[in-house]
Amino acid sequence: REVLGRASWTWGPNGHGAILLVNCDTERRYRKKLDSESDHVSERSDLKDMSVMVLRTKGPAKLPEGYKLTMHISQGDAESVRVFKTRSFEMTVLSQEVPYLGGTGEMNFYAEGLRFPDKDFNGLIRIHLSLLEPISTGLPETPIFTDTVVFRVAPWIMTPNTLQPSEVFVCSTPDNFHFLRSMKQLVASSGYKLKICHAYLNRGDRWMQDELEFGYIDSPHHRFPVVLDSPRDGELMDFPYSELLGPDFGYVTRFAEKKDVSSLDSFGNLEVSPPVTVNGKHFPLGRIIIGVAFPTATKGRNMTKVVQDFLWAQKVQEPIALFSDWLYVGHVDEFMTFVPAPDRKGFRLLLASPDAGLKLFRGLHNDGHGQAKLFEGLKDEEQITVDEILKDEGLRAENNYVQSCIDWNRDVLKRELGLDEEDIIDLPILFKLVVDNNAEFRALAYYPDMVNMIVLGKNLGIPKPFGPKVNGRCALEAEMCSLLESLGLSCTFINDFASYHKLLGEVHCGSNVRREPFDFKWWNLEM
Repeated sequence: REVLGRASWTWGPNGHGAILLVNCDTERRYRKKLDSESDHVSERSDLKDMSVMVLRTKGPAKLPEGYKLTMHISQGDAESVRVFKTRSFEMTVLSQEVPYLGGTGEMNFYAEGLRFPDKDFNGLIRIHLSLLEPISTGLPETPIFTDTVVFRVAPWIMTPNTLQPSEVFVCSTPDNFHFLRSMKQLVASSGYKLKICHAYLNRGDRWMQDELEFGYIDSPHHRFPVVLDSPRDGELMDFPYSELLGPDFGYVTRFAEKKDVSSLDSFGNLEVSPPVTVNGKHFPLGRIIIGVAFPTATKGRNMTKVVQDFLWAQKVQEPIALFSDWLYVGHVDEFMTFVPAPDRKGFRLLLASPDAGLKLFRGLHNDGHGQAKLFEGLKDEEQITVDEILKDEGLRAENNYVQSCIDWNRDVLKRELGLDEEDIIDLPILFKLVVDNNAEFRALAYYPDMVNMIVLGKNLGIPKPFGPKVNGRCALEAEMCSLLESLGLSCTFINDFASYHKLLGEVHCGSNVRREPFDFKWWNLEM
């Protein structure tokens, strides 16, 4: 960025200021340790993860007796940055003398970020260079000139469904062979790479979405993907660090007390919108979306504070908090997602809609298909007719409650993302209420939750709903195709009933996608 005004940092396309990457990858592929945790440069390739800081001097052949140059950092900033001169000079606290080259000289230093912005760190770091003058023998030198450079640590950035996929991740378990085969076919036909986490690594934990979130960091000279590891710490807890961390693949996590961690800390509860404009304010990197307890609730589950603080501190994707605690699992991906679209804002928001589900079933009844059954062909699953669903007053009341929860979130999303009704598609999904471990009523999908899909460009992997069949075709699948294929999207229905749905998750919960970064550069944001 523009070097003028290096003692300050301003946002925007006409802004200026230096940028620093957190050196959170590792050049040591076989001996895992974050480069930022090492006090020396182990590989020359590590220098590309750092920012070059050039010291230019112009003066006499040598400084007068007793005068010296000192580079110094405040005690607070020293926790966030380390400075190297090639592979030897290292400064983390206070100050260190810098050799004076004499005449017109130039010396390169390398600065590396040690931590991301957070609640107690606004991301700005100041590095000073002072010329010290001796006053008298036995007394400290005094500064007679100081120059300063300000760095901003690059934020961690999430990627929405509208960005190009590069890799898809799923787990292999003893019971998900058919699911895995369908995912392989979908990913291969979409032209992307599939990476399978085998059973010896996942140890029975199939919820790839919940353990981690993919993002990236970016600067004018370098960028690389960075995985955010959830504090949920299931059996997949080692996977992000042991299998993903490597050269130019970074890692970050936030630690929380076990007692503070709930289901809402799984990253099915962490999503990000495509770029939006809201009341004239542009969010070219989209907005992060999390689920929490209802704002007025005196008790309930929330995403842990350390994760929320981290997300807010990144600044560039201002978060939105939705109400998700009404769900048994409690994740926003159980009732919403985004898909690309060729018109309007470039995407559609998909929302689960019990109203749409009941309307579809009433239509089937009116057309003489009231005896069509859900769950046909599923072993050990009790079948139920359309008419039986429509006559169940308790189920209807439960879905009216769920619809009211989703409608509240709908209003928040319309307001916070600048959406119109035409930007939203309602998907026919019914829910049921069950009693959780705290004797609270919370909602689960009645049949596979079709909104909980994987988005691979124009190809969608949707949980197969096993709905009532009309003329040999599932009416729920037909409705989904009718709603989405007009956007140029292709619907593939994946049977996840036994291996995911019965375990309270779906296709999205059991997969994860690393996507290409935005073309837009975060430092050009108007803040």
